[in-house]
Amino acid sequence: MNVLLLGSGGREHALAWKLKQSPKLKELIIAPGNAGTAQLGTNIDVDPNNFDAVKEIALSHNIDMLVVGPEEPLVRGVKDFFLNDPKLAHISVIGPGKRGARLEGSKEFSKDFMLRYGIPTAKYTSVTLQTMDKGIAFLEKMKSPYVLKADGLAAGKGVLIIDDLEQAKTELKTMLEGKFGQASQKVVIEEFLDGIELSVFVLTDGSAYVVFPEAKDYKRIGEGDKGLNTGGMGAVSPVSFADEAFMKKVHRKIIRPTITGLYADEIPYKGFIFIGIIKVDNKPYVIEYNVRLGDPETEVILPRVKGDLLELLEATAAKELRKCSIEFEPDTVTTVVTVSGGYPDKYEKGKEITGLDKLTDGMAFHAGTKLQNGKVLTNGGRVMALSAYGKNRKEALAQSYKNAAAINYEGIYYRKDIGFDL
Repeated sequence: MNVLLLGSGGREHALAWKLKQSPKLKELIIAPGNAGTAQLGTNIDVDPNNFDAVKEIALSHNIDMLVVGPEEPLVRGVKDFFLNDPKLAHISVIGPGKRGARLEGSKEFSKDFMLRYGIPTAKYTSVTLQTMDKGIAFLEKMKSPYVLKADGLAAGKGVLIIDDLEQAKTELKTMLEGKFGQASQKVVIEEFLDGIELSVFVLTDGSAYVVFPEAKDYKRIGEGDKGLNTGGMGAVSPVSFADEAFMKKVHRKIIRPTITGLYADEIPYKGFIFIGIIKVDNKPYVIEYNVRLGDPETEVILPRVKGDLLELLEATAAKELRKCSIEFEPDTVTTVVTVSGGYPDKYEKGKEITGLDKLTDGMAFHAGTKLQNGKVLTNGGRVMALSAYGKNRKEALAQSYKNAAAINYEGIYYRKDIGFDL
């Protein structure tokens, strides 16, 4: 089978690493890929949102399956583009169409969906510039802190948590006036939920589903979860507080109603659903839906999945997932993300990465890297995800940190407290 994988981050390197293990795989193309994926398949430098260029690759390489890593091509409708083109319609696409992708592409849509199907989530309202007075009134009835979310995609930066009421009112106005561009022309105001978070990953063919290992990631740049939000500084799987009893609640109250809700709404869905969950008083609530795998969670969940990922994706495309099961490695897997100096604010690219030949007993998933004249250079804010197995969290983290310490580039930074709250 010839597979085209869209994306260029650590998630895509981990997907490529797992797909490469399948005896069913004939050729793997990654667009655009990074220095890590170049070791597993063929990188082709195109923008995943340029669907005409993606079509050219698909046809010239006789692609049988398209696996979409990031959310933006899905929200923009790459699945619909393939389905509506007679030359591409035979190619299986792992990921939802434009309607299903609204689960991530519109906070208002996803909150309304949860409300309709009784899926536990925070109280909310959504407002535009024209209905801002309604938003101000809602804020005044709430307790601090105040949660403001841009309705659309804002590259992970569209969520503000504010303690002061007057500041929240001011920020609401600036968001609606374009602080996050088109993404915040509508804003969802939410009740703040106080608890501990985890990520749950489901693969569905629209009716049947399998649940991948859960993970906990760490978004803040600073230790002790301080400072600005990032795309993710590290992750751990399994998650100690997500015991069997709690996960049964997640299945019953969240996963099943989500899949049956999509079916009831006649939204075809073949792909991953990543559910951000918060545990409050031993009850699960949905923070948000994402329509793809998480990053850096993919770098800890895929190493724990036994068996053939491509086989699961093939069954998803054929709507035969009910015939499949999924097994996990019992070991803990952790990942530590190294980033560029200055990230998530301004940072420089093109710094040479050394020490990759010194890594032992683990997996170095490349995120923001590129190959140039035989050298591996930094090419993004998040640079590497150093994943490792261990009998427990402490053992796995020791190996992840050993490998993080072995590599070097100008401005390297990583958090040294991943898993501190478990």
